[in-house]
Amino acid sequence: MMKVVVVGAGEMGHGIAEVFAIAGHSVGMVDVKREFLEKGLGRIRESLSKLEEKGRLKEPSSVVVARISTSTDLEAAVRDADFVVEAVPEVVDLKRDVFRRLDSSTRPDAILASNTSNIRITTLAEATSHPERVVGMHFFNPAVVMQLVEVIRGERTSEDAVQRTVEVTKNIGKVPVVVRKDVPGFIVNRINAAETLFFCLLVQRGINVQDVDSTARAQGLPMGPYELMDFVGIDVAYHSLEYFAKEVSPDYGQCTVLRDMVNSGSLGKKSGRGFYDWSKGRPEVRGNPGTLDLADVIAIEINEAVKLVEMGVASPQDVETAVKLGMNRPFGPISAAKAFRSSEVAERLERISRELNSTVFSPAQSIREGRMRDVLEGRVQQPTTDAVRLERMGKVALLKINRPRLNLINGEVIEALDRAIEQLWSDQSVTVVLVTGEGENTSAGAELSSFFRDPFQFLEFGRKGERTFRKLSEIPKVTVALMKGYVLGGGLELSLACDIRLATEDAQVGFPEVGLGLVPGWGGTQRLARLIGASRALFYVLTTERMSGKQAAEMGLVNRIVKDEEEALKFASELSDRVAPVAAALAKRLINKAAEVPSDVGLEMESFASGVLFGTEDLKEGISAFMQKRKPQFKGR
Repeated sequence: MMKVVVVGAGEMGHGIAEVFAIAGHSVGMVDVKREFLEKGLGRIRESLSKLEEKGRLKEPSSVVVARISTSTDLEAAVRDADFVVEAVPEVVDLKRDVFRRLDSSTRPDAILASNTSNIRITTLAEATSHPERVVGMHFFNPAVVMQLVEVIRGERTSEDAVQRTVEVTKNIGKVPVVVRKDVPGFIVNRINAAETLFFCLLVQRGINVQDVDSTARAQGLPMGPYELMDFVGIDVAYHSLEYFAKEVSPDYGQCTVLRDMVNSGSLGKKSGRGFYDWSKGRPEVRGNPGTLDLADVIAIEINEAVKLVEMGVASPQDVETAVKLGMNRPFGPISAAKAFRSSEVAERLERISRELNSTVFSPAQSIREGRMRDVLEGRVQQPTTDAVRLERMGKVALLKINRPRLNLINGEVIEALDRAIEQLWSDQSVTVVLVTGEGENTSAGAELSSFFRDPFQFLEFGRKGERTFRKLSEIPKVTVALMKGYVLGGGLELSLACDIRLATEDAQVGFPEVGLGLVPGWGGTQRLARLIGASRALFYVLTTERMSGKQAAEMGLVNRIVKDEEEALKFASELSDRVAPVAAALAKRLINKAAEVPSDVGLEMESFASGVLFGTEDLKEGISAFMQKRKPQFKGR
């Protein structure tokens, strides 16, 4: 159990403290005034009492409350903390000041998390001397009820800090969704901001809020948009749009009605009045359903979801999960998009943008180009450079040298391959990487016409290629080479660095280097001998004779013959569904090391790998699926 400190006892802070205490952690709650702490503690007691009455606590509420201590001395409270969650008001300077104080008062190994709902984590981390331990941990209101926690990676947040926060989130019974790129609003509030602006501009055009909310309720949503704004706080929605106007687009500043409500003190539920009267506990919504075309709202959500995927903020599935759990509703924009064509969404967005005079609603690039389905189904093409292309297709990444006709490998290709491998290394959404070339050929080898100043520079070019191909051989994914057309020299070495090799029957495979006065320099002499034996390797390297894909398969160099890229992709896709990612990564490591270490060391490594796998969720899922005669759903955990 950890020592957790929550900075702030307000609307979110006291709820977060309650969540940690229910999970069994020792919790410190800090605020600037004792009266704020007493109010927060009172709300915790009230909430726990209700949970106890409903039988939702495993122990008496008094035991949970006893785990919570309060203090107005921030520095003293966090001195021995393992984990700190900042939950002060959404004011950048205030939050930065809190992080500056936390940085100098906590242990070096303590994680510093922010519950900010919009502000970039990188901005807050800049106030510290160790930004690598600053991470976003965005709870949703009410924290005790809502399951989602967005875990946000700042530009300098360490992988260790992200993973520790993910584990802490699971420990307290919440569902973490990792936000891979630090953008204002993250996932849910990035989508919410566009919707909030839309509904604000509708009010300014005279729409009846009760009609809109009645329409939303008639579709099965728990609250309409205006009722939800009241519930969260009009001031929260207003400050969010203010921040987005500065950080994303000035068009978010077009909303004036929320500003006027804040200035008049109409803050929603917290003040007793906003769009509705909350004096009786819950407002009465009596409007005429059907006033609003909800397809317009869905189009806005889809648009923002596409932008998030295009920017690399989150995967389509993570966006869907975040919206469903963060907005407490049965569907998200990804599933909703299945009912629309790109052209239909684009037309709606262009009309909304034109009518409301706001570029916020302009269609995202992929929607304009008719590629909405590709993006939202995980088939996003992401150029690493012009020379190498990386395309994700579900759990398969397609990595292609893109220099038709021969796909010759030069320094630019090596650098691009290296970056792509680094990018894929920690991408948990990818299980299999299919490596090939654009067009008819995998690669006819190195581009020897490149300029090299002296032999040493050529040596370094060779060493860079060796290191890159070695990295490909060690990446914790299953790598599959598709050998087609010319697979010569460096193109063959690239294929040899992969775990599995597929080839077309007529592929032309060989090493021409000795005939040019060179030797295979990117691992070819070593890997070829291990795969087909020294005698055959000597023959093909020394004679420069080529073999067909069919011949390569007969001698075991190629694992399977395929007709074309489509069949290779099908193989990779089926493989990605069949293998447990962690088990595959460890099996690959063991087999590759078998030729490098003594057998007793290899056997010891094997036993350690088995021990690690015994504790994984994937093992339990694999056994369960086998017993139930169903397809396993591996998650790489």
